[in-house]
Amino acid sequence: MTSQMPAARAAFDAHRVCAVIVTYGPDPELLRRVVDSVLQQVGHLVVFDNGSRGVDVQALLGAAPGISLLASPHNVGLGSALNRSYEQAQSLGFDYVLLMDQDSVLEPGMVDVLGTALVELAVNERIAAVGPQFRDARSGMLAPFVRFGFPFNHKLRGGPGQRISCDFLITSGSLVPMSALRDIGAMDESLFIDNLDMDWCFRAKRSGHALYGICDAQMSHSIGEELLPSRAKPDGVIVHKPFRLYFIMRNRVLLYGRAYTPRVWIAQDVPRLLLKLVGNGLFLAPRWIRLRFMLKGLWDGIRGRAGPLPPGHR
Repeated sequence: MTSQMPAARAAFDAHRVCAVIVTYGPDPELLRRVVDSVLQQVGHLVVFDNGSRGVDVQALLGAAPGISLLASPHNVGLGSALNRSYEQAQSLGFDYVLLMDQDSVLEPGMVDVLGTALVELAVNERIAAVGPQFRDARSGMLAPFVRFGFPFNHKLRGGPGQRISCDFLITSGSLVPMSALRDIGAMDESLFIDNLDMDWCFRAKRSGHALYGICDAQMSHSIGEELLPSRAKPDGVIVHKPFRLYFIMRNRVLLYGRAYTPRVWIAQDVPRLLLKLVGNGLFLAPRWIRLRFMLKGLWDGIRGRAGPLPPGHR
Protein backbone atom coordinates (compact mmCIF):
# COMPACT_ATOMS: atom_id res chain seq x y z
CA MET A 1 0.00 0.00 0.00
CA THR A 2 1.25 3.48 -0.89
CA SER A 3 -0.50 6.46 0.67
CA GLN A 4 -0.38 10.19 0.05
CA MET A 5 0.27 12.60 2.92
CA PRO A 6 -2.99 14.07 4.24
CA ALA A 7 -3.46 17.81 4.28
CA ALA A 8 -3.85 18.07 8.07
CA ARG A 9 -0.66 17.54 10.06
CA ALA A 10 -0.84 15.80 13.43
CA ALA A 11 1.05 17.26 16.35
CA PHE A 12 4.51 15.83 16.88
CA ASP A 13 7.11 16.98 19.37
CA ALA A 14 10.67 16.15 18.28
CA HIS A 15 11.85 16.98 21.80
CA ARG A 16 10.28 13.65 22.84
CA VAL A 17 12.79 11.81 20.60
CA CYS A 18 16.05 10.37 21.91
CA ALA A 19 18.53 9.55 19.15
CA VAL A 20 20.93 6.62 19.53
CA ILE A 21 24.30 6.28 17.79
CA VAL A 22 26.53 3.21 18.25
CA THR A 23 30.19 3.95 17.46
CA TYR A 24 33.00 1.54 16.65
CA GLY A 25 36.24 3.14 15.45
CA PRO A 26 34.39 6.05 13.78
CA ASP A 27 35.84 8.52 11.31
CA PRO A 28 36.22 11.62 13.52
CA GLU A 29 35.17 14.23 10.98
CA LEU A 30 32.20 12.21 9.73
CA LEU A 31 31.02 11.52 13.29
CA ARG A 32 31.04 15.23 14.04
CA ARG A 33 28.84 15.83 10.99
CA VAL A 34 26.47 13.05 12.05
CA VAL A 35 26.18 14.36 15.61
CA ASP A 36 25.62 17.93 14.39
CA SER A 37 22.87 16.80 12.01
CA VAL A 38 21.12 14.85 14.80
CA LEU A 39 21.40 17.17 17.81
CA GLN A 40 19.47 20.02 16.23
CA GLN A 41 16.51 17.71 15.48
CA VAL A 42 15.94 15.72 18.70
CA GLY A 43 15.60 16.18 22.45
CA HIS A 44 18.62 14.10 23.45
CA LEU A 45 21.38 11.90 22.03
CA VAL A 46 22.78 8.70 23.51
CA VAL A 47 26.13 7.60 22.09
CA PHE A 48 27.26 4.05 22.88
CA ASP A 49 30.95 3.56 22.12
CA ASN A 50 31.39 -0.13 21.45
CA GLY A 51 35.04 -0.70 22.36
CA SER A 52 36.66 1.72 19.90
CA ARG A 53 40.43 1.57 19.69
CA GLY A 54 42.55 4.58 18.79
CA VAL A 55 39.60 6.99 18.74
CA ASP A 56 38.64 9.08 21.77
CA VAL A 57 34.88 9.38 21.27
CA GLN A 58 34.50 11.40 24.47
CA ALA A 59 36.93 14.01 23.15
CA LEU A 60 35.13 14.05 19.78
CA LEU A 61 31.80 14.75 21.44
CA GLY A 62 33.25 17.43 23.68
CA ALA A 63 31.04 19.10 26.26
CA ALA A 64 28.02 19.58 24.02
CA PRO A 65 24.78 19.62 26.06
CA GLY A 66 22.12 17.01 25.42
CA ILE A 67 24.48 14.04 24.97
CA SER A 68 24.87 10.96 27.15
CA LEU A 69 27.92 8.75 26.50
CA LEU A 70 27.85 5.06 27.35
CA ALA A 71 31.10 3.17 26.78
CA SER A 72 32.15 -0.45 26.76
CA PRO A 73 35.82 -1.46 27.03
CA HIS A 74 35.25 -4.15 24.40
CA ASN A 75 32.86 -4.83 21.52
CA VAL A 76 29.67 -6.25 23.00
CA GLY A 77 27.91 -6.39 19.64
CA LEU A 78 25.49 -4.03 17.95
CA GLY A 79 22.42 -5.69 19.47
CA SER A 80 23.63 -5.28 23.04
CA ALA A 81 24.78 -1.70 22.39
CA LEU A 82 21.38 -0.75 20.95
CA ASN A 83 19.51 -2.40 23.79
CA ARG A 84 21.55 -0.63 26.48
CA SER A 85 20.92 2.63 24.64
CA TYR A 86 17.17 1.93 24.48
CA GLU A 87 17.19 1.38 28.21
CA GLN A 88 18.96 4.70 28.75
CA ALA A 89 16.44 6.52 26.56
CA GLN A 90 13.57 4.88 28.41
CA SER A 91 15.02 5.81 31.82
CA LEU A 92 15.19 9.42 30.62
CA GLY A 93 11.47 9.33 29.82
CA PHE A 94 11.48 9.68 26.02
CA ASP A 95 8.58 8.52 23.84
CA TYR A 96 10.58 7.64 20.70
CA VAL A 97 14.05 6.46 19.74
CA LEU A 98 15.79 7.41 16.50
CA LEU A 99 18.34 4.75 15.57
CA MET A 100 21.49 5.98 13.84
CA ASP A 101 24.67 4.54 12.35
CA GLN A 102 27.89 6.45 12.84
CA ASP A 103 28.03 7.36 9.13
CA SER A 104 24.41 8.52 8.59
CA VAL A 105 23.94 12.25 8.05
CA LEU A 106 20.39 13.60 8.38
CA GLU A 107 18.90 16.13 6.03
CA PRO A 108 17.34 19.16 7.79
CA GLY A 109 13.85 18.45 9.11
CA MET A 110 14.08 14.67 8.68
CA VAL A 111 12.99 13.81 12.21
CA ASP A 112 9.98 16.13 12.10
CA VAL A 113 8.85 14.62 8.78
CA LEU A 114 9.22 11.08 10.14
CA GLY A 115 7.48 11.90 13.41
CA THR A 116 4.54 13.65 11.79
CA ALA A 117 4.05 10.70 9.44
CA LEU A 118 4.26 8.24 12.33
CA VAL A 119 1.64 10.08 14.41
CA GLU A 120 -0.74 10.35 11.47
CA LEU A 121 -0.33 6.72 10.40
CA ALA A 122 -0.78 5.53 14.00
CA VAL A 123 -4.39 6.80 13.96
CA ASN A 124 -5.36 3.74 11.88
CA GLU A 125 -2.53 1.22 12.37
CA ARG A 126 -0.07 -0.03 14.94
CA ILE A 127 3.25 1.34 13.72
CA ALA A 128 6.53 -0.40 14.53
CA ALA A 129 8.76 2.15 12.83
CA VAL A 130 9.03 4.67 10.03
CA GLY A 131 12.24 5.24 8.10
CA PRO A 132 13.70 7.76 5.67
CA GLN A 133 14.71 7.29 2.08
CA PHE A 134 18.50 7.47 1.92
CA ARG A 135 21.08 8.15 -0.74
CA ASP A 136 24.30 6.19 -0.84
CA ALA A 137 27.04 8.60 0.19
CA ARG A 138 29.39 7.12 -2.43
CA SER A 139 27.22 6.69 -5.52
CA GLY A 140 24.42 9.18 -4.87
CA MET A 141 21.90 6.44 -5.72
CA LEU A 142 18.52 6.58 -4.01
CA ALA A 143 17.89 3.37 -2.06
CA PRO A 144 14.50 1.67 -2.46
CA PHE A 145 12.06 0.46 0.15
CA VAL A 146 11.45 -3.29 -0.01
CA ARG A 147 8.43 -5.56 -0.12
CA PHE A 148 9.24 -9.25 -0.13
CA GLY A 149 8.33 -11.26 -3.22
CA PHE A 150 9.31 -14.33 -5.19
CA PRO A 151 11.47 -14.82 -7.16
CA PHE A 152 12.54 -11.21 -6.54
CA ASN A 153 11.78 -8.55 -3.97
CA HIS A 154 9.81 -5.49 -5.03
CA LYS A 155 11.95 -2.35 -4.80
CA LEU A 156 9.94 0.87 -4.45
CA ARG A 157 11.45 4.35 -4.52
CA GLY A 158 8.24 6.36 -4.45
CA GLY A 159 8.08 10.13 -4.81
CA PRO A 160 7.32 13.36 -2.96
CA GLY A 161 4.59 13.02 -0.36
CA GLN A 162 4.44 9.23 -0.50
CA ARG A 163 4.50 6.87 2.45
CA ILE A 164 5.30 3.33 1.39
CA SER A 165 4.17 0.28 3.34
CA CYS A 166 7.17 -2.06 3.37
CA ASP A 167 8.44 -5.28 4.92
CA PHE A 168 11.84 -4.07 6.07
CA LEU A 169 13.62 -0.93 7.24
CA ILE A 170 17.34 -0.64 7.88
CA THR A 171 18.26 0.24 11.45
CA SER A 172 19.77 3.62 10.67
CA GLY A 173 17.24 6.41 10.44
CA SER A 174 14.36 4.38 11.86
CA LEU A 175 12.07 6.23 14.27
CA VAL A 176 10.56 3.77 16.74
CA PRO A 177 7.91 4.44 19.41
CA MET A 178 8.89 3.15 22.84
CA SER A 179 5.49 1.45 22.97
CA ALA A 180 6.43 -0.61 19.88
CA LEU A 181 9.69 -1.70 21.49
CA ARG A 182 7.73 -2.91 24.51
CA ASP A 183 5.27 -4.83 22.29
CA ILE A 184 7.78 -6.34 19.83
CA GLY A 185 10.84 -6.68 22.04
CA ALA A 186 14.36 -5.36 21.73
CA MET A 187 17.11 -6.45 19.35
CA ASP A 188 18.27 -10.08 19.43
CA GLU A 189 21.70 -9.73 21.05
CA SER A 190 22.70 -13.27 20.07
CA LEU A 191 22.95 -12.21 16.41
CA PHE A 192 25.69 -9.78 17.49
CA ILE A 193 25.75 -7.55 14.38
CA ASP A 194 24.25 -8.40 10.98
CA ASN A 195 20.54 -8.98 10.24
CA LEU A 196 19.43 -7.56 13.60
CA ASP A 197 17.13 -5.16 11.77
CA MET A 198 15.78 -7.93 9.54
CA ASP A 199 14.95 -10.09 12.55
CA TRP A 200 13.25 -7.20 14.37
CA CYS A 201 11.18 -6.28 11.32
CA PHE A 202 10.07 -9.91 10.90
CA ARG A 203 8.88 -9.93 14.52
CA ALA A 204 7.18 -6.57 14.09
CA LYS A 205 5.18 -7.68 11.06
CA ARG A 206 4.26 -11.00 12.65
CA SER A 207 2.88 -9.15 15.69
CA GLY A 208 0.60 -7.03 13.49
CA HIS A 209 2.69 -3.85 13.38
CA ALA A 210 3.30 -1.88 10.19
CA LEU A 211 6.52 -0.45 8.74
CA TYR A 212 6.55 2.61 6.48
CA GLY A 213 9.16 4.30 4.34
CA ILE A 214 8.68 8.06 4.26
CA CYS A 215 9.87 9.48 0.96
CA ASP A 216 10.02 13.10 2.11
CA ALA A 217 12.44 12.16 4.92
CA GLN A 218 16.00 12.05 3.62
CA MET A 219 19.48 11.12 4.82
CA SER A 220 22.91 10.12 3.49
CA HIS A 221 24.17 6.66 4.38
CA SER A 222 26.51 3.89 3.19
CA ILE A 223 26.02 0.13 3.47
CA GLY A 224 29.16 -2.00 3.53
CA GLU A 225 32.77 -0.89 3.39
CA GLU A 226 32.96 -0.53 -0.39
CA LEU A 227 30.66 -0.18 -3.39
CA LEU A 228 31.85 -1.70 -6.68
CA PRO A 229 30.32 -0.68 -10.04
CA SER A 230 28.45 -3.44 -11.83
CA ARG A 231 26.70 -3.72 -15.18
CA ALA A 232 24.38 -6.35 -13.75
CA LYS A 233 23.40 -4.22 -10.72
CA PRO A 234 22.88 -0.50 -11.38
CA ASP A 235 23.04 0.17 -7.62
CA GLY A 236 26.50 -1.43 -7.47
CA VAL A 237 27.84 -4.41 -5.54
CA ILE A 238 28.19 -3.93 -1.77
CA VAL A 239 31.44 -5.32 -0.38
CA HIS A 240 31.88 -6.22 3.29
CA LYS A 241 35.00 -7.04 5.25
CA PRO A 242 35.69 -10.79 5.56
CA PHE A 243 34.70 -11.02 9.24
CA ARG A 244 31.31 -9.48 8.43
CA LEU A 245 30.68 -12.26 5.92
CA TYR A 246 30.76 -14.74 8.80
CA PHE A 247 27.81 -12.98 10.48
CA ILE A 248 25.95 -12.38 7.20
CA MET A 249 26.06 -16.08 6.35
CA ARG A 250 25.48 -17.42 9.87
CA ASN A 251 22.67 -15.11 10.84
CA ARG A 252 20.71 -15.62 7.63
CA VAL A 253 20.80 -19.37 8.19
CA LEU A 254 19.66 -18.82 11.78
CA LEU A 255 16.76 -16.69 10.54
CA TYR A 256 15.71 -19.42 8.09
CA GLY A 257 14.85 -21.61 11.07
CA ARG A 258 12.71 -19.10 12.98
CA ALA A 259 8.93 -19.50 12.91
CA TYR A 260 8.22 -15.81 12.36
CA THR A 261 10.54 -15.48 9.34
CA PRO A 262 8.43 -15.07 6.16
CA ARG A 263 8.67 -18.13 3.92
CA VAL A 264 8.68 -15.93 0.82
CA TRP A 265 11.79 -14.16 2.09
CA ILE A 266 13.57 -17.48 2.69
CA ALA A 267 12.67 -18.71 -0.80
CA GLN A 268 14.23 -15.72 -2.54
CA ASP A 269 17.10 -15.25 -0.08
CA VAL A 270 18.66 -18.73 -0.34
CA PRO A 271 19.72 -18.14 -3.99
CA ARG A 272 21.09 -14.71 -2.97
CA LEU A 273 23.13 -16.31 -0.20
CA LEU A 274 24.59 -18.83 -2.66
CA LEU A 275 25.44 -16.08 -5.15
CA LYS A 276 27.20 -14.15 -2.38
CA LEU A 277 29.18 -17.27 -1.49
CA VAL A 278 30.28 -17.80 -5.09
CA GLY A 279 30.91 -14.12 -5.84
CA ASN A 280 33.04 -13.48 -2.76
CA GLY A 281 34.83 -16.84 -2.97
CA LEU A 282 35.78 -16.52 -6.63
CA PHE A 283 36.00 -12.86 -7.54
CA LEU A 284 36.83 -10.71 -4.51
CA ALA A 285 40.27 -10.73 -2.90
CA PRO A 286 41.35 -12.10 -0.51
CA ARG A 287 39.26 -14.98 -1.85
CA TRP A 288 40.38 -17.76 0.49
CA ILE A 289 39.96 -15.63 3.59
CA ARG A 290 36.49 -14.60 2.48
CA LEU A 291 35.57 -18.19 1.70
CA ARG A 292 36.85 -19.39 5.08
CA PHE A 293 34.74 -16.86 6.99
CA MET A 294 31.64 -17.62 4.92
CA LEU A 295 31.91 -21.40 5.25
CA LYS A 296 32.46 -21.10 9.00
CA GLY A 297 29.39 -18.87 9.20
CA LEU A 298 27.26 -21.34 7.25
CA TRP A 299 28.39 -24.22 9.44
CA ASP A 300 27.72 -22.34 12.67
CA GLY A 301 24.31 -21.27 11.37
CA ILE A 302 23.37 -24.85 10.52
CA ARG A 303 24.31 -26.02 14.01
CA GLY A 304 22.54 -23.09 15.65
CA ARG A 305 25.55 -21.28 17.06
CA ALA A 306 25.08 -17.58 17.83
CA GLY A 307 27.01 -14.89 19.69
CA PRO A 308 30.30 -13.12 18.83
CA LEU A 309 32.93 -14.25 16.35
CA PRO A 310 34.46 -17.54 17.52
CA PRO A 311 38.09 -17.58 18.70
CA GLY A 312 40.50 -18.18 15.86
CA HIS A 313 38.38 -16.23 13.36
CA ARG A 314 39.02 -12.71 14.59
